[in-house]
Amino acid sequence: MDHAELTTEQVLKRDIPWETYMMAKLIKGTDVQLLRRYDNKAESYTVQLLDHDGIAHIRVFVNILRDIFKEEIVEYVLALIDEMLTANPKRARLFHDKSLANEDTYEPFIRLLWKGNWFIQEKTCKILALVVSGREKTHESILANGGASNSNGKLTTIDNMLKGLVEWLCAQLKKPSHPSRAVPSAVSCLAVLLKEPVVRSSFVQADGVKLLMPLISPASTQQSIQLLYETCLCIWLLSFYEPAIEYLATSRTLPRLVEVVRSSTKEKVVRVVVLTFRNLLSKVTFGAQMVDLGLPQTVQNLKTQAWSDKDLLEALDQLEEGLKDNIKKLNSFEKFKQEVLLGHLDWSPMQKDLIFWRENINSFEENDFQILRVLITILGTSNDPRALAVACYDLSQFIQYHPEGRRLFLGAKYASFLHV
Repeated sequence: MDHAELTTEQVLKRDIPWETYMMAKLIKGTDVQLLRRYDNKAESYTVQLLDHDGIAHIRVFVNILRDIFKEEIVEYVLALIDEMLTANPKRARLFHDKSLANEDTYEPFIRLLWKGNWFIQEKTCKILALVVSGREKTHESILANGGASNSNGKLTTIDNMLKGLVEWLCAQLKKPSHPSRAVPSAVSCLAVLLKEPVVRSSFVQADGVKLLMPLISPASTQQSIQLLYETCLCIWLLSFYEPAIEYLATSRTLPRLVEVVRSSTKEKVVRVVVLTFRNLLSKVTFGAQMVDLGLPQTVQNLKTQAWSDKDLLEALDQLEEGLKDNIKKLNSFEKFKQEVLLGHLDWSPMQKDLIFWRENINSFEENDFQILRVLITILGTSNDPRALAVACYDLSQFIQYHPEGRRLFLGAKYASFLHV
């Protein structure tokens, strides 16, 4: 049978001659006894065994994966672990017990990612994702800084394991090991792992974000909808991480997400995309991009639909208000800009609004400080007292609110003098 098409159920039907491996001194006698008590037993019984001494079972499973390389044995043990964790994901905590602190629990799994057949790779990926998500999050700040700040080898092992896993996941997105299952498996794994700061960092450094972009497109089949959902979930998780946001801002992520949210009827897909929009709205130029892409109208259309998810409804309300604020800000500055460029200066409420100056001061830098240069020109050429007064006031606000305001003003004024 093709290993890529194997199922856990098929693998667990095998009768493994554990005693043969004991005779070859690859497994201890006590380990064989434990395996025989556990192997091929009813779930109600194995639950009791794991509740009583789950750590001993984990130790035996990991030791077998470390010491025995025969494919059918590796597949069998991975199937046992997968079955155990699928039945109760909380059992992943067993891998992090203090009694295993001096054992390299992760090494066999990382090796199998690159050496095994597809069944082995897929099970290993899934198991590692569950094991990582099951550990306590007390060391996130250490890992997020790229390594352990003390000599605890366990932390370094976790860090190296996560980076190795991210490397394998990116490799699957670039060149899948399986034509139809590799990419969905990799994305599903990332949707779990990107909650980890060190994984976000490694994924961005590996240029992994761009590998997700082709997957953000409208979907119709159940399988493709799930892949789209998990891809968008990855983008949502990355929207909490500044270096990833910088990439998202310069790619075609936003137009793709807008296209997805307009065409999707699956509530979970719409929810995760809207939550992503809400996260990105206040970042860099996303607000202006969203307005340009017609998202305000899209949000209004979405609000007319009968969604049941409270988080989605709340996020739509917040997104609508945020977009209105962006439109107001864009409109007020654009209006101000047009008045300056046309030379039609007059007093308006927005000029007395300190928030207007604070929020829009960086916009003065557009087109090589065009507005600043025009205001200085008006100051030197206009005979209209009101226009001169408004220009003086605008320039004083620029000097006050821009961090380099005085220097830039004097430089532009001097350049204007030389030009005259």
